[in-house]
Amino acid sequence: MMPPKGREHCQRLPPDVLSDLPDYFIDDILMRLPCKDAVRTSVLSRKWRYHWCRLAKFKLDESLWKTQKDKFYPSVKFRKIVYQLLTHHKGPITKFKLDIAYLERCPEIDNFIYFLSRKDIQHLVLHLSRHELYELPSSLFICSQLRHLNLHNCSIHHPSTFQGFDKLISLELCEVTISSELLESLIAHCPLLEQLVLKISKTINVIKINAPMLRSFDFMGSISSICLKDVPLLAKVSLIYKRSSLEAENFDYAKFFESCSALEHLILNFGYGEFFAVEAPTRLPFYLDRVKHFHLSYIQLKESYKLSCALCLIRSFPYLEYLKIEVYNEGDSGIQESLELDRFSDVTFNHLREVMLESFGGTTPEMQLIKILLAKSPVLVKMQIVPAFQIDLIDARSETLAELLKFQHASPKAEIDYVSY
Repeated sequence: MMPPKGREHCQRLPPDVLSDLPDYFIDDILMRLPCKDAVRTSVLSRKWRYHWCRLAKFKLDESLWKTQKDKFYPSVKFRKIVYQLLTHHKGPITKFKLDIAYLERCPEIDNFIYFLSRKDIQHLVLHLSRHELYELPSSLFICSQLRHLNLHNCSIHHPSTFQGFDKLISLELCEVTISSELLESLIAHCPLLEQLVLKISKTINVIKINAPMLRSFDFMGSISSICLKDVPLLAKVSLIYKRSSLEAENFDYAKFFESCSALEHLILNFGYGEFFAVEAPTRLPFYLDRVKHFHLSYIQLKESYKLSCALCLIRSFPYLEYLKIEVYNEGDSGIQESLELDRFSDVTFNHLREVMLESFGGTTPEMQLIKILLAKSPVLVKMQIVPAFQIDLIDARSETLAELLKFQHASPKAEIDYVSY
C-alpha cells in the first residue's frame, strides 16, 4: 500500500501532464521519433491527437513494410500512409525523405510528389526501388522552394517548360537515367548550386558543367568526358571512374583543370583511362596555386605512363601540403631509370607537410617515389606508409625501414611511420 505522503504527492499532480506540455515541446518530441511512432502519439491525449499533422519533416522508410509480402506488394500500405498525410496534414513540409530502395516494387508516388510541391518542400530525398526505375513526374520540377534534392534509382525527363530551381544549393543524382543534354540543362538551371554529386553507372557522353556558384563536385561512374565550363569557385573535386570509359582525345586533364583556379582539394582515381591526348607532360601548362590536398587512388605505379601523369599533377601544385596515394601494384616493373633524382633538379615541394602511402608493396617505383618526396620536401613532418598485407612480415618490414632510413631527408623534422597490422 502506498504511504500517505506518496498518495498526497500523486493527488497534487496535474490531471493530464501530457496535455499541459507547450506546443513547441511536443513538436520537439515528435521530430525525434520515427514517422510511425509520431503518428501513434495521437492516442495519448486530445491535444496530441492531430499534433503530428503539423510536422514539417517526415521520413518514410522500409520499417513501415514489416513482412516480405509487404515488400512485394507495397502499394496498399503506401496508399494508406499517403492518404493520412494528404487528409490531415496542415502547414508546410520543409523536409521529406522516402527510402524504399530494397522494396521489390516502387509504389505510385506521382500524386504524393504533387502534394509535396504544394507544401513548400525545401529538402527532398527519394531513394526509390533498386529493382525498377521509376520515372519521376513533371510535378517535381515545379517545387520552386527546393534547396536540397537527392534522387536515387529513377528516370529523369524534365519538361521543356522547366524554368529551373532558383534556390537549389545541393543536387545528388545516384543511379539515375538521364541524357547528357538534360543533365547539362538541369545543372545550368540551378544558378545557386554549390554542391553536385553524380554517381551514374551507365555511360553518358560529354557533359558541360556551367555552375558559377559550384564549390564541390563528386563524380563516380562512366563518362566520355567532363567539361568544367564556368566554375570559378570550385574548391573540391572527386573523380572516380568505374570503367574504362575515358578517351585521351576527349578527356584532357590540362583542359579539365583550366577553369579550376580555386581548386583546393582533389581526389582522383587513376585506375582507368588515358589522361592526356599525347605523352604526359612534365607539368600542366599552368600552376594550380590553391591545391593543398591531393588524394590519388588506385594508381598503378608499375605503368610508367600513369606514374608520369601522377608526377605531372604533383609538380603542378606548388602549394601542396597533404598528399595521399593508394597504390595498386602487381610486382616490380623495372623502370628504375624513369625516376632518377636528377630529373627533379628543378622541383621542390616547399609546402608539403604530410604524405600517406597506402597498400605499399616495396616495389622499385614506390621506393623511388618515396626517395624523391623525402629529398625534395624541406618542411615535411610525417610520411606514413601502410603496407599491403603480403609484406607485413617482421623481416620484410625491418629491411624496408632500414632502406628508407638511408634516403636523404630534406627536412630535419621528417618522420617515417611504417604502420604494422
